[in-house]
Amino acid sequence: MGSIHICHLMLFFFVLCASLVGTLGGNSTDSYLLLRIKSEFTDPVGVLGNWYPRDDICTWNGLTCSNDQTHIVGLNLSGSGLSGLLSSSLSQLTLLETLDLSMNSLSGPIPPDLGKLHNLKELLLFSNSLSGKIPQEIGLLKKLQVLRIGDNLLTGEITSSIGNLTELRVLGLAYCQLNGTIPVEIGNLKLLNSLDLQKNNLVGLIPEEISGCIELQNFAASNNKLEGDIPVSLKKLQTLQILNLANNSLSGSIPIQLGSLSNLTYLNLLGNKLNGEIPSELNQLAQLQRLDLSRNNLTGTISLFNTQLKSINSIVLSDNFLTGSIPTNLCISNSDFSQLFLARNHLSGKFPLELLNCSSLQELDLSNNEFEGVLPCSLDKLGSLTDLLLNNNSFSGTLPPEIGNMSKLITLFLFDNMITGKIPSEIGKLKRLSVLYLYDNQMSGPIPIELTNCTSLTEIDFFGNQFTGSIPATIGKLKFLSFLQLRQNELSGPIPPSLGYCKKLQKLVLADNNFSGSLPRTFKFLSDLLLITLYNNSFEGPLPQSLFLLKNLKIINFSHNKFNGNIFPLSGSNSLSVLDLTNNSFSGPIPSSLAMSKNLTRLRLAHNLLTGTIPFEFGQFHELSFLDLSFNNLTGEIETELSNCKKVGHFLLNNNQFSGMIPRWLGSLEDLGELDLSSNNLHGKVPGEIGNCSRLLKLSIHTNKLSGEIPVEIGNLNSLNVLNLQRNNLSGSIPPTIQQCKKLYELRLSKNSLTGQIPLEIGSLTELQVILDLSGNQLSGKIPSSLGNLLKLERLNLSFNQLKGEVPPSLGKLTSLHMLNLSNNYLQGQIPSTFSGFPLSSFMGNDKLCGPPLESCSGIADHEKKGLTSTEVAGILVVIVFTATVICLVLLYVMLRIWCNWRKVMISNSETGALEHNREEEKWIYRDNGIRSGEYWNMKSMELEPSSQDKASS
Repeated sequence: MGSIHICHLMLFFFVLCASLVGTLGGNSTDSYLLLRIKSEFTDPVGVLGNWYPRDDICTWNGLTCSNDQTHIVGLNLSGSGLSGLLSSSLSQLTLLETLDLSMNSLSGPIPPDLGKLHNLKELLLFSNSLSGKIPQEIGLLKKLQVLRIGDNLLTGEITSSIGNLTELRVLGLAYCQLNGTIPVEIGNLKLLNSLDLQKNNLVGLIPEEISGCIELQNFAASNNKLEGDIPVSLKKLQTLQILNLANNSLSGSIPIQLGSLSNLTYLNLLGNKLNGEIPSELNQLAQLQRLDLSRNNLTGTISLFNTQLKSINSIVLSDNFLTGSIPTNLCISNSDFSQLFLARNHLSGKFPLELLNCSSLQELDLSNNEFEGVLPCSLDKLGSLTDLLLNNNSFSGTLPPEIGNMSKLITLFLFDNMITGKIPSEIGKLKRLSVLYLYDNQMSGPIPIELTNCTSLTEIDFFGNQFTGSIPATIGKLKFLSFLQLRQNELSGPIPPSLGYCKKLQKLVLADNNFSGSLPRTFKFLSDLLLITLYNNSFEGPLPQSLFLLKNLKIINFSHNKFNGNIFPLSGSNSLSVLDLTNNSFSGPIPSSLAMSKNLTRLRLAHNLLTGTIPFEFGQFHELSFLDLSFNNLTGEIETELSNCKKVGHFLLNNNQFSGMIPRWLGSLEDLGELDLSSNNLHGKVPGEIGNCSRLLKLSIHTNKLSGEIPVEIGNLNSLNVLNLQRNNLSGSIPPTIQQCKKLYELRLSKNSLTGQIPLEIGSLTELQVILDLSGNQLSGKIPSSLGNLLKLERLNLSFNQLKGEVPPSLGKLTSLHMLNLSNNYLQGQIPSTFSGFPLSSFMGNDKLCGPPLESCSGIADHEKKGLTSTEVAGILVVIVFTATVICLVLLYVMLRIWCNWRKVMISNSETGALEHNREEEKWIYRDNGIRSGEYWNMKSMELEPSSQDKASS
C-alpha cells in the first residue's frame, strides 16, 4: 500500500511539473517574440517601458492574455506614439485574436505573414504611414470580423481575396491612395455592416453585387472617381442607414428605389453629375435626418415635404438648376428641421412665407437665386435663426425693423440685392451679431449710432451703397471688429479717433468716399492692422509719425488724396507687399527703409513731388512686380542695383529728370511687360538687349535725347502692343524686322530723323489700330500699297516727310480711319474717293494731289490742255529773254550811231554857216511827205539816201 501511495504522489508531482514547464514555456516563447517586436519599434513615450523578460508578460502594457494566462490573445498599442516598421514576428503570435496598432507613426508595408494569424478577429492598423499594396494573404484570415487599415499611404487595387473574409463585419479602407475598381467579391461578405472606401482614387462602376451585403448599415464611398449610374440594386440593402457617395462622377437620375430604404438616416450624393428631378419617392424616408443633393445637375421643382420627412433636420440642395418656388408644406411646426440650404439655383418668387412656420430653423440659405419682393415684417418669427443668407437675389424695399427681434442672429448676408432705405436703429439690439454684409444694395442715410451696440460684430461690409454722414463717433465700442468695409459710399467728415480703439482691426477699407481731414493719431493702437485703403478721398496733411509703429501692415493704398509731407511713417513695417501713394503731394526723398519689406510686390509713388534718386537698396526687392515712380522730380541715373528685381513686370519712370543712358541690363528682366522711360533726359542709343524682353507689351521711351538707329532686335518683341519712340534724335531707316511684332496696335516713330523708305513689311502689322505715326521725319520714296492691309487702323500720320508718288488706291480700304494726315510731302495724283470726307489739312503741302476734298483732277486736266507744258513755258521764256536782250543791244548801238552822226553834223554846221544849217534842219524837220518810197536808213551815215534807181536817173 505504501508503495502505491508513493507512486501516486510521484505521478502528481510529474504532472504538476509538466504543467508548470508548459506554462512557463509558452510565456517564454511569447516573451521572446514580443521583445523582438519591441526592438523594432521606436518608443519615444516609453509605453513599452515595462516589457522586461523577468516580469509576467500578462502585466505588460497593451497585452491581453487568455483566461488561463498561457498565451497572448490581444495586442493593443493604439495611439502610443510608436514608429518604425511592422515586424514580421507578429505572425508568430498565432493565437492572437486582436491586433491594434492604430494611430501611431508606423511605416513600411503590411507584412504578408500576417495572413498566418488564423485566429485573428480584429486587425486595426489605421492612421499610420503604412505604404505598399494590401497583401492578398489578408484573405487567409477566415475568422476576421474587423479590418480597419485606412488612413495610410496604401496604393494599388483592393485585393479580391477580401471576398474570402466571410465573417467580416467592418471593412475600413478609407483615406488611402487605393485605385482600381471596387471588387465584385465584396458582395460575398453577407455579414458586413460597415463598408468605408471614401477618399481614395477608386474608379469604375459601383458593382451590382454589393447588394449581396444584406446586413450593410453604412456604405461610404465618397471622394473617389466612381462613375456610371447609382445601382438600382441598392434597394435590397434594407438595413442601410448611411449612404454617402458624395464627390464622385456618378451620373444619371437618382433611383426612385432609394425611397424604399426605410432605415436610411443619412443620404449624401453631393458633388456628382446627377440629373433629372428629385424623386418624390424620397418623401418615404421617414427616418431620414440629413439629405444632401447639392452640386449636381438636378432640375425641376422641389418636391420634398416635411409632413412626410418627419425626422429631417437638414436639407441641402444648393448648386443645382432647380426652379419654381419653395413648397408650401416644406415645414411643420414642432419639428427638428434646423438647416435649409437652397443657394445657387433658379428658384423664384417672393420670400416664401411658408418658411416662417419653420420656427426651429437655425440656418437658412436662399442666396444666389431669383427671389424678389420685400422682406416680410414677420421675419422675426424665425426666432431660432443664427444664420440668414439672402444675398444675390432681387429683394427690394427696406430692411424691416423687426429684424432687431432676431436675438440669436449671428450672420446676416443681404448683399447684392436692391434693398433701399436706412439701416433700422433696431439693429442695435442684435447683441450676438458677428457678421453684417449689406454691400451692393441701394441703401442710404447715415450709419446708425445704435449699430455700435452690436458689440459682438467682427465684420462689417457696406460697400457700394449710398450711405451719407460720418462714421459713428462711438465705433470704438466694437472691440472685436476685424474687418470694416465702407468703400464706394458718400460718407464724409474725418475719421473718428475712437476707431483707433478697435484694436483687433485687421482690414480697414474707406476708399471712394468724401472723407476729409487728417489721420487720427490713435491709429498707432491698430497693431493688428494688415490692410488699409483710403484712396479717392480728400484726406490731407502730413502722415502721423506714429504710423511707423504699425509693424504688421501688408497693403497700404492712400492714392488720390491730398496728403503731403514725407512718406517715412509708412516704412515701419517689414511685411509690406503693396504700397500705393499715387496722386498726392508727398515730397522729399524716397526712404531707403522701404527696402526692409523684402516681399514688396507693388510700389506706386507716381504723381507726387518726390525728389532725389532711387535708393540703391531697392535692388533687394526680389519679389517686386510693379514699380511706378512716374511724374515726380527724381534725378540721377537708373540704378544698376535694380537689375536684381528679376520679377518686375511694370517699370515706369517716365516724366522725371533721369539722365544717363538706358541700361542694357533691362534686357535681363524676363517678366517685363511694360517699360516707360519717356519724358526724361536720357541719351545714347536704344540698347538692342531690350529685344530679349520677350513678354514686353508696351515700350515707351519718347521725348528723350536718344540717338542712333532703331535696333533690329526690336523685332524680337513678338508680344509688343505699343511702341512709342517719338520726339528723339533717332536716325537711319525703320528696321524691316518690325514686321515680327505682329501684335502691335500702336506705333509712334514721329519727330525723329529717320530716313529711307517706309518698309513694305509694316503692311503685315494687321493688328495696328490706335495709330501709325511716322510724321516729322525724312522718309522718302512712295507710300507702300501694303499699308492698305491695315484694316483696323484708326489714325494714320505720314506728314512732314519727303514722300512722293501717288496715294496708293489700296489705302481706300482703310474704312476704320477717322484721322488721316498726308500733308507736306511731294505726293501727286488722285486721292482715293473714300478719303473725301477728311479736311483739306490732311493733304495740304502736296501741290499735285487732286480729288475731293482738293480740286478735282478733271479741272486740273482742262487747265493743262489750254495752257502749255512746263517745258514749253520754259523754252518760250528763254526765247523771249534772248530776243529782248538782242533788241536792247541793237537799240543801244543805233542810239550810239545817231549820237556820233549828230556830232558830225554839228561840226559841219559850224563850218558852212548858219544858212546851211537852217536848210538842213528844215530838210529834216519840216519835210511834208516824210521818207519817200524807195528810201531806207543808211546805218553808217544815219542820213536818208536816194535809191539806186534815183541815182541811175540822175
